[in-house]
Amino acid sequence: MRREDPLARCDGGEFEDYWSLTRYEDIITYNRNFELLSSSRGIRLEDQSYEEYLARRTFQETDPPEHTHMRMLVGKAFSRRVITEYEKTIRELCDEILDQSLPLGEFDAVKEIARQLPMRMLGQIIGVPDDDLDWLVTKGDELIAASDPEYASPLAMDDDSDEYRLLPFRSPAGAELYDYAKRLIKDKAGRNEQSGVLELITRPNAQGEVISDTEFRNFFCLVVAAGNDTTRYALSASLHALANKPELLKQLQQADGDLWDTATEEMIRWASPTMHFRRTAMRDFELHGKNVREGDKVLFWFVSGNRDETQFDNPFEIDLTRKPNRHMAFGQGGPHVCLGMWLARLEVRLLLQALVGRVKSIRQAGKHEFLRSNFVGGIKRLPLFVELNSS
Repeated sequence: MRREDPLARCDGGEFEDYWSLTRYEDIITYNRNFELLSSSRGIRLEDQSYEEYLARRTFQETDPPEHTHMRMLVGKAFSRRVITEYEKTIRELCDEILDQSLPLGEFDAVKEIARQLPMRMLGQIIGVPDDDLDWLVTKGDELIAASDPEYASPLAMDDDSDEYRLLPFRSPAGAELYDYAKRLIKDKAGRNEQSGVLELITRPNAQGEVISDTEFRNFFCLVVAAGNDTTRYALSASLHALANKPELLKQLQQADGDLWDTATEEMIRWASPTMHFRRTAMRDFELHGKNVREGDKVLFWFVSGNRDETQFDNPFEIDLTRKPNRHMAFGQGGPHVCLGMWLARLEVRLLLQALVGRVKSIRQAGKHEFLRSNFVGGIKRLPLFVELNSS
């Protein structure tokens, strides 16, 4: 498609048809043009009414200046400076996770490692008790994996899900997470405690305005779901790569600081957990000889841009020295660049650093399984066998 039909008209099946934009340069260019291709009609492939959009939207489903306003409110909690302060905590969490998992010898690396680190950091970021984390992440899975029967019931597009159509991801988990978030804020306010990001976003702004109940509910669901799953699947893809390409492990075991910088970016490019975001045409326009009409859905395929041969040499190979590496795994090129990118980078880097220093070899011990989703690309089950260093 990149080579022969870079703006392809695709059959939407049960949804309306849509356009697929697959070239790196096109995605970068049009991701910046939010006045032409808007996020304000939804960012997923599914069709939804305006009522459903208003009830379910997060700041991801807004355009500047509204998006900018909300982003400024929460963005400082995820800045590079603030996230860097978590390095010691993340290193300690990595050690704890590997102390528990690696002595098993053979295990599901997603369950024992990739799921654990972002889950535990979630507690640090939003200020929730450790005992609640597994439940929170399970509910996040039900949201983000709403098309995978292992996680969600009812599935997002089942008739049984109609009663939840005004909830995030069309899932009953959205209501449960909302109720939890309200209790959390209330309990912490009663004890005069701050609650991390949640406390920050509920503060009045300079004009005395406060976030609405619906906006708060949807932001909390976004943090729990997207803030956990994408990093998990970046880690699972990295572990899969190490298990199947032994030379990568050897490289990382000898890596200096510069190589760790490039290796982290390359593993994230390789994983590309968020496969696409949808935009909606706000007026007619022409591209590559095709006529896009106002109201048409256009999908930016970030996973394709990250494999574009015109941007990356040998894009289907992992090159830990790749530089420059202007990948788009974080949605670069527009106002919606990933809020949690600095945290994701730090988690991937520190977990891999801790891992390669402890193991002699890693190999896959059985078939891996992917999440059933057209939105998030990730390995949900990865059996590994590890041999530890004798020292």
